[in-house]
Amino acid sequence: MKRQIITIDEKKCTGCGDCIPGCPEGALQVIDGKARLISDLFCDGLGACIGHCPTGAMNIETREAEPYDEKRVMHESIAKGGANVIAAHLHHLMDHGQSDFVQQALEYLQEQGIANPLENEALRQPANQHAHGGHHHAPHAGGCPGSRTLDFSAHGKSEAAATIPGVPAESALRQWPIQLHLVSPQAPYFQGSDLLLAADCCAFAVGDFHASFMKGKSLAIACPKLDSEMDIYVDKLAAMIDLSHINTITVAIMEVPCCGGLMSIVAEAQRKAKRKVPVKKVVITLQGKTLSEEWV
Repeated sequence: MKRQIITIDEKKCTGCGDCIPGCPEGALQVIDGKARLISDLFCDGLGACIGHCPTGAMNIETREAEPYDEKRVMHESIAKGGANVIAAHLHHLMDHGQSDFVQQALEYLQEQGIANPLENEALRQPANQHAHGGHHHAPHAGGCPGSRTLDFSAHGKSEAAATIPGVPAESALRQWPIQLHLVSPQAPYFQGSDLLLAADCCAFAVGDFHASFMKGKSLAIACPKLDSEMDIYVDKLAAMIDLSHINTITVAIMEVPCCGGLMSIVAEAQRKAKRKVPVKKVVITLQGKTLSEEWV
């Protein structure tokens, strides 16, 4: 089958081995002074190793390769590393919207009687809160600091009062990040939540967006016209439905035609997910008024 997989430029590779820790799946080894992809079966093609290469020797290509085998990777590499390696691997899959692989990994853990290290993650967050100045930090294996998972809901940031002249409005934002490409679908703040999926422009059109739409909800934002890789959005939303057990989805879109694509993404995620959740569609005018609101 053709799929994305890592390729290594031997001329640029110095054999430093910096890429090895970035591949917990065990697909890479340094052999004869060069980093080598030792098994197509172990490479998920998501590129976690690329950012660790100091010479730019690693890239992703699309070629004929054996299908990635998640359960074999779990058995021969991940599970042996213990709870922290398992957690890092699951976060890696979730951050890339790989809900099918996540499900396979969780099935393997259940079959082998191994505890899911993410199961009680939300319960452990208060212990981390004190150490990080009041914010909840979900464990994460690295990446851009701007996409670090932060939960504000226990820090008085989940309620927003109506705007009062002369008084700064309180933010209703419960989390960080919010862009759908950056969020982890199994982050603690999504667990059992009511999700607001908003088109990027909505918050700029509606004057009291926080109080009217965000209060008490987890949030993800996206632009169906300008964003790329919509299939990742579908996978992430399906994972929120199945793995984070979100209660409802409110989709806020502008009245312009291109915004309707966000509803198509949600519909596709609903078809892919094993669970079904109620979906509310809210259409906002260019002047920030609610044009229509209905459960679909």
